[in-house]
Amino acid sequence: MPWSFRSSTPTWLRMSSCSWEMTYNTNAQVPDSAGTATAYLCGVKANEGTVGVSAATERSRCNTTQGNEVTSILRWAKDAGKSVGIVTTTRVNHATPSAAYAHSADRDWYSDNEMPPEALSQGCKDIAYQLMHNIRDIEVIMGGGRKYMYPKNKTDVEYEIDEKARGTRLDGLDLVDIWKNFKPRHKHSHFIWNRTELLALDPYNVDYLLGLFEPGDMQYELNRNNVTDPSLSEMVTVAIQILQKNPRGFFLLVEGGRIDHGHHEGKAKQALHEAVEMDRAIGRAGSMTSLEDTLTVVTADHSHVFTFGGYTPRGNSIFGLAPMLSDTDKKPFTAILYGNGPGYKVVGGERENVSMVDYAHNNYQAQSAVPLRHETHGGEDVAVFSKGPMAHLLHGVHEQNYIPHVMAYAACIGANLDHCAPASSARNLAAGPLLLPLALFPLSILF
Repeated sequence: MPWSFRSSTPTWLRMSSCSWEMTYNTNAQVPDSAGTATAYLCGVKANEGTVGVSAATERSRCNTTQGNEVTSILRWAKDAGKSVGIVTTTRVNHATPSAAYAHSADRDWYSDNEMPPEALSQGCKDIAYQLMHNIRDIEVIMGGGRKYMYPKNKTDVEYEIDEKARGTRLDGLDLVDIWKNFKPRHKHSHFIWNRTELLALDPYNVDYLLGLFEPGDMQYELNRNNVTDPSLSEMVTVAIQILQKNPRGFFLLVEGGRIDHGHHEGKAKQALHEAVEMDRAIGRAGSMTSLEDTLTVVTADHSHVFTFGGYTPRGNSIFGLAPMLSDTDKKPFTAILYGNGPGYKVVGGERENVSMVDYAHNNYQAQSAVPLRHETHGGEDVAVFSKGPMAHLLHGVHEQNYIPHVMAYAACIGANLDHCAPASSARNLAAGPLLLPLALFPLSILF
């Protein structure tokens, strides 16, 4: 599909409030997704690579974790009696979702298989284990990450002959069974692994839902199997239908996490189609909720070294060529480029001539200035769009960890309740807040 720049206005640009957030980690100018998720979910800046802990925890050092745990707005909402949910296109134990429920010195401790012996001997638990044990009554969990829930070498239900899809756990635990056993017997709990099962559910008869649709991350939207893999907007629809039954309201974390992965691979087309699907999900959520009682926040946790330039005319495909040749090497170049990444290519001692390759291919890796196997994040501020009650508090420039405090203030949850009227006399924000973080999207391209 050829894209024309600004051929339509994204849903988030039509929100009533806009601000900027500073994304750095406590020990990094250019952040990673774990420290940033801790900031915008827990309200505390953290070190690169750590989730759900303060900056007193050092990455990969298990013995610096205890006593430095910080709780998230998901926990604050749950403690206030609201229903809560997590929807992501990554693994459910990936950096962003894990900050909502886990406390880990290392974001890569997906299961005990990925943990060093020292950390295991010191009593640290892997992130998948924490997902099932730390907050046992999360109503909705959807995304990828099946293999981290099962004993090592257990065959995957979908990819039976794929060894990489098999279970990873060394402790022999079946975390899906544990999830089921933790649920009250009088409640309706459902574990599903494909789109057909998801769409067959009656959300009004579902109390708890665990949907794990891939062994690892979910497929890119352009590659998605329409039978086995739901779209992000489909998952969001079902999640809200389940959560909004609670008269005390709900909190929902939604991550379009594969936007980031597309950029790391230098595949701009994959990344931007993921962003379009995220926009659909934001629109779907908006149509199912009310401005009167739902605070919606859309942001990124960081940017990427992703650029769009070349004096392209209006109507030009965003995946097309700039209307000029380089005045240095006399070769064409695409409108989209990266500062670094895997798209750096030299042919015959010169920059590759992009007119000789299929630069419109879904997996085309845009040219980069510096060769790296994986493109890096950027360090600039990112935009925050919001609408609903108290959205006006998100204006100007703020530290990233300001965001959850605004949401908690709006919903009268968390530690600061001095401004809240007694429940008997207050008009409660029944449905909010709804958090839709547009994770890892370089918002700078919109301006």
